[in-house]
Amino acid sequence: MASIGAMGGFTGRSTGFIVPPGIRQRTRVADVPAGRYAPSPSGDLHVGNLRTALLAWLFARRSGRRFLIRMEDLDGRSIAGAADRQLADLAALGLDWDGHVLYQSTRRDRYAQIIAELTAAGRTFECYCTRREILDAPRAPHAPEGAYPGTCLRLSEAQRSERRTGRPPAIRLRAGVTGFTVHDELHGSFTGPVDDFVLQRGDGTPAYNLAVVVDDAESGIDQVVRGDDLLTSAPRQAYLATVLGHTPPRYAHVPLVVNAEGVRLAKRDGAVTLKDLAAQGVSPVDVLNLMARSLRLATSGESVAAALLLDRFAPAALPREPWVFPGPRQDHR
Repeated sequence: MASIGAMGGFTGRSTGFIVPPGIRQRTRVADVPAGRYAPSPSGDLHVGNLRTALLAWLFARRSGRRFLIRMEDLDGRSIAGAADRQLADLAALGLDWDGHVLYQSTRRDRYAQIIAELTAAGRTFECYCTRREILDAPRAPHAPEGAYPGTCLRLSEAQRSERRTGRPPAIRLRAGVTGFTVHDELHGSFTGPVDDFVLQRGDGTPAYNLAVVVDDAESGIDQVVRGDDLLTSAPRQAYLATVLGHTPPRYAHVPLVVNAEGVRLAKRDGAVTLKDLAAQGVSPVDVLNLMARSLRLATSGESVAAALLLDRFAPAALPREPWVFPGPRQDHR
């Protein structure tokens, strides 16, 4: 299938980011490789989020890529002021980024255009199934739980017309494959299932799997560094990238930060944000030092800056196991 399209440079908050000054005159923004960090502005970042952001920054800057920030604010969970606080926390750690922050909520028309073009090409279908119906439906013996069983794909036109009188449909991709293989810098080759996944929810909201693929490709992002809990999402997203005529990005899914019980760190674990830790006398520099030691980039008692870590950073030497956050009562210095 031919490429569904590429977008030129962005300018301003209403449309995304700007091209760095030295690049603008000689090339399109999407031709300049980049890495990214893409949080959801649903609250303050905790240490686990910040460690992943640090790694994404190190991967990008060490490889000579631009580093972009994208706010994934399509799901309706955004909290007023959260995006600004997140950006302030990243800056407090010494992380910088190129151009303006891209807000997905400003890109709805672009996602709708992509879905319309996929539909015109016969690559989508309407789905009226509820989540419970999908979970309860029979599926192939080796299909993972929650994989779409193809119910609405097989509807007759009469059945489709009958269902249109009920709940608004989601829009799904006609995948045409059952799996796809990606290469991850830390995990090697990984093959995961690809089903007829959702591109647009029934309420009209563009789905995560669509938005991230479109934004990564059209922003020139060819390197995606994120938590390894998202490794299983990569095959779907990489496959969609190929459907849209793009080369999938290079992936690096990094270990998570967990609490003492081995559960992924969350805000409910107490003093885990920069604001909470500052109230206990733990500065952003202390937090950076702690994260650097967890990544084997600093020695005990050493104080470092983010720029110094670039000279020490080597992906092959990164720890592959989750990091157990020591908690607010431990010495973070």
